[in-house]
Amino acid sequence: MSLSHLYRDGEGHDVDDDDERESFEITDWDLQNEFNPNRQRHRQTKEEATYGVWAERDSDEERPSFGGKRARDYSAPVSFISAGLKKGAAEEAELEDSEDEEKPVKQDDFPKDFGPKKLKTGGNFKPSQRSFAGGAKSFVDFGSWERHTKGIGQKLLQKMGYVPGRGLGKNAQGIINPIEAKQRKGKGAVGAYGSERTPQSLQDFPVVDSEDEAEEEFQKELSQWRKDPSGSKKKPKYSYKTVEELKARGRVSKKLSVPQKELSQVKVIDMTGREQKVYYSYSQMSHKHSVPDDGLPTATTQQGAAGKETRAPGFALPELEHNLQLLIDLTEQEILQSDRRLQYERDLVVNLSHELDKVAEVLAREERAIANLGGVLELVGECERRLQPHCGDPLTLDECARVFETLRDKYYEEYRAADRGDLAVAVVYPLVKEHFKDWDPLRDCTFGTDVISRWKGLLSHGGQDLASDAFHRLIWEVWMPLVRNIGAQWQPRNCEPMVDFLDSWAHIIPAWVLDNILDQLVFPKLQKEVENWNPLTDTVPIHSWIHPWLPLMRARLEPLYSPIRNKLASALQKWHPSDASAKLILQPWKDVFSPGSWEAFMVKNIVPKLGMCLGELVINPHQQHMDAFYWAVAWEGMVSTSSLVGLLDKHFFPKWLQVLCSWLSNSPNYEEVTKWYLGWKSMFSDQVLAHPSVKDKFNEALDIMNRAVSSNVGAYMQPGARENIAYLTHTERRKDFQYEAMQERREAENMAQRGIGVAASSVPMSFKDLIEAKAEEHNIVFMPVIGKRHEGKQLYTFGRIAIYIDRGVVFVQGEKTWVPTSLQSLIDMAK
Repeated sequence: MSLSHLYRDGEGHDVDDDDERESFEITDWDLQNEFNPNRQRHRQTKEEATYGVWAERDSDEERPSFGGKRARDYSAPVSFISAGLKKGAAEEAELEDSEDEEKPVKQDDFPKDFGPKKLKTGGNFKPSQRSFAGGAKSFVDFGSWERHTKGIGQKLLQKMGYVPGRGLGKNAQGIINPIEAKQRKGKGAVGAYGSERTPQSLQDFPVVDSEDEAEEEFQKELSQWRKDPSGSKKKPKYSYKTVEELKARGRVSKKLSVPQKELSQVKVIDMTGREQKVYYSYSQMSHKHSVPDDGLPTATTQQGAAGKETRAPGFALPELEHNLQLLIDLTEQEILQSDRRLQYERDLVVNLSHELDKVAEVLAREERAIANLGGVLELVGECERRLQPHCGDPLTLDECARVFETLRDKYYEEYRAADRGDLAVAVVYPLVKEHFKDWDPLRDCTFGTDVISRWKGLLSHGGQDLASDAFHRLIWEVWMPLVRNIGAQWQPRNCEPMVDFLDSWAHIIPAWVLDNILDQLVFPKLQKEVENWNPLTDTVPIHSWIHPWLPLMRARLEPLYSPIRNKLASALQKWHPSDASAKLILQPWKDVFSPGSWEAFMVKNIVPKLGMCLGELVINPHQQHMDAFYWAVAWEGMVSTSSLVGLLDKHFFPKWLQVLCSWLSNSPNYEEVTKWYLGWKSMFSDQVLAHPSVKDKFNEALDIMNRAVSSNVGAYMQPGARENIAYLTHTERRKDFQYEAMQERREAENMAQRGIGVAASSVPMSFKDLIEAKAEEHNIVFMPVIGKRHEGKQLYTFGRIAIYIDRGVVFVQGEKTWVPTSLQSLIDMAK
């Protein structure tokens, strides 16, 4: 045994001849030297600068360098260290036990969840955690060592926002005091003796988990590896499973589950082992691994001071354990199945109780239905008894209605479900026939309406066919034969009684019955009478006995209109416009015929006659006969405006303008010409004057008059004629413009009132928007002329016409000046 450890050198260090290695442990000298900012700095000598770590040092104050050999003084005397006294065996045993406790614990012996905690760093610091509450030393003069330097570090930190006395970082989360060291108790690894955190680190960097809980958990885990000082064996712990826990699991073990019927008879050959085995179901195959092994159990290995030793278990019966486990599983299965049977029986009891309640309700309902049916049969039997021929108290229609009302109000379900048709046929129909026995519909059209209305509410249930609705059957079998009897007596030319009769009964009888009357009884007689009608000989107008049927028949009369038009056209072949009776005959049919057929009839039969009449008109300013003109203009409401304007443009205005030109060429009296012009213009209605063709003809007449007064032809000119004609022209055109503007405003208002569903963005907000909308409607180009203005107003092109807008009035460029015009005239000119 070497005694080298008993020697020390002169400096108090241990002397080891074999290995001269430097210790890297942190000593008290290192801590004192680190925490002393004002320590004396060692000035490097020339020899140290040359040889580095191999240079010799004489001072004991400096720490030895790394890797260098320590100089020894072999001339110093040997110093011995006392080894103490020899201890006894008991004391040595106690010492060995204490040394065993101080042995370092292996890393594998620690629990898995024992490890470093996650620290809270960064910006999550609370305000109270940004500075130290305690410390070993106050650092008021921290950084005072910079007084020996230029102090550039402190200045740079202050420029970047550093406040003395607080930590670094955006949230001042840096530490202020230097890091404290904590000496470990023994020689174990890191964490072998619990947490090594200092109070300062816990305050600056608190852990997420509670330190006390972690320490308690660590001690608990660590104590599991220690031996029980008492040396006694632990008692076995038994786990008990209650019936409620077993029920809560709610299922049978998979190993004991009953196989499906299809798989219970399947033969399975198992060749996975050394020998071939045959199973007769999959359940047997699933149990093959449940059989305990025949081999010996594995011996346990224990490690002691003397070595390793293999021991056999003292009590090992795998077959018995398997059987016990099987009995336990079977018992659990029986408990679960019994619980299921009990739950099934309870559910069955609840279900049967509900069914019993339902059956009781059905029984009570059936008893009520039987009682109600007994009451119904009693009432019906009473009605049948009173309907017998020799009964002293016969049943009347009013009493029968009261019986049915009692059935409807008191026994509604039975009344609704019963076949009312058979009951009505047996009881009601004979009474209704007796009531209407002497009724004449054409004389008293309202007789029996209240009675039938009352029975409609009692017998009708909303059906539309004859078989399902008792009221429809009553009308068809009892009421309809009485109406058919008057079909032979009714005359179509005397239509008022029949029309009044159907109007009175239209809201009572079914719709299909009314249609049958109109189609089978009324229309054939009207058709036959129209065929016999002659417009030249009959004194009664046809519309007097056809038009009263329009509210009832409407489109059913369409087949009669074509023969009527043909007969009227034949009668108008020799007609002259001077005969006003034709207008009286045709005027009622204007709104009856469709617009297309009416216009075609007028163009074919009336317009040629009117054109012939206007062709015979002689225009004479001195002696004018207006009869032919009046005959033609009288048809303005009957003939369309376009057809009438076409007649005037073809047969009237050419002759009229020719007479005006010849009159102006003979030095006329312009006052008489003006009166003559205004007189003819007053003969036309505003609707005709608003037509562009008529307006152009009158404007042409004004231009002829202006040219006549502006020319120098003639030796003598009437004084003031030119001014009068110019004033007349301006006045007439202004009137036309005002009338057209008023018409357009009315049309715009009507369109605004009618356009309920039109979006607000489509309604023109200004006159320009209205012109733009009209141009888009008629596919006309409307756009501004760039760089062109008139009197400060923007010029536009409307088609090929130049226009400008001033205060809601559109002006069109004429030959010499800008002329106001209407929007419709603008559209006509652009087209």
